[in-house]
Amino acid sequence: MSFVNPNTAILKEKELFIFDMDGTIYLGGKVFDFAVRFINKLRENGKKVLFFTNNASHDPRFYLRKLTDLGFSPRKEEIMTSGDVTKVYLKRHRKGKSVYLVGTDELVEDFYNSGVRLFSGDSPSVDIVVTSFDTSLTYEKLNNACRFVRGGAEYLSTHPDFNCPTEDGFIPDSGAIAAFVTASTGVKPTYFGKPYAETLEMICEATGCEKEKMCLFGDRLYTDIALGASNGVTSVLVLTGETKLSDLDGSAIKPEFVFPSLAEVDAAMFPA
Repeated sequence: MSFVNPNTAILKEKELFIFDMDGTIYLGGKVFDFAVRFINKLRENGKKVLFFTNNASHDPRFYLRKLTDLGFSPRKEEIMTSGDVTKVYLKRHRKGKSVYLVGTDELVEDFYNSGVRLFSGDSPSVDIVVTSFDTSLTYEKLNNACRFVRGGAEYLSTHPDFNCPTEDGFIPDSGAIAAFVTASTGVKPTYFGKPYAETLEMICEATGCEKEKMCLFGDRLYTDIALGASNGVTSVLVLTGETKLSDLDGSAIKPEFVFPSLAEVDAAMFPA
């Protein structure tokens, strides 16, 4: 399939540039040097930057350290995760409810410190089950989650990604874990993160930027690009992660721009 980009002058008019992380600006522990250069140029030209990842296996402090080590020079307020969106939702709309969280120790600590009422798997029941990308997943955690959901607990998930890209290939992500719970209980979760509207609402609130002035970069059609397509945000697909150009054939989700990588976006926006 061939794809013809519209006039890239559209991109220069944007004020806030939102970047997916894994597969877009780095892959696992491998940084894309061209992404560092491009983001530096954006800042030099007065543009705002936000790093948003659906990967809630780590908290924002982890991503602050990682992005700093990789050379992106981030500020704390420039980092947001699907875990943040889920926490805010629980605190605003489910305040005081008991929650069983299937997640890494890092995510559990982050939720606890934010004031979410977390309960253990030994509890007779809970109000809400939240599952996420849990690299410390056990059968016991899955069994507890399924038992609570069957008992009537509301079921939420931080993000719908089925696979997480790594340097060695893909590994099962949050969506795959949710699929297990759904297969066992028949209950589908309410998802957060990209591409859901709560994410864009939080970005607008945190940055003070209108969606018409935003541009979103990502490597996944069903999360990154869908967030833009569903909410009127200009979206740019890069082919450095999960999606291949051929995946656009027959897809109902279409980006406004497609580039092999951020290097080509850099060349289009800031020609030598």
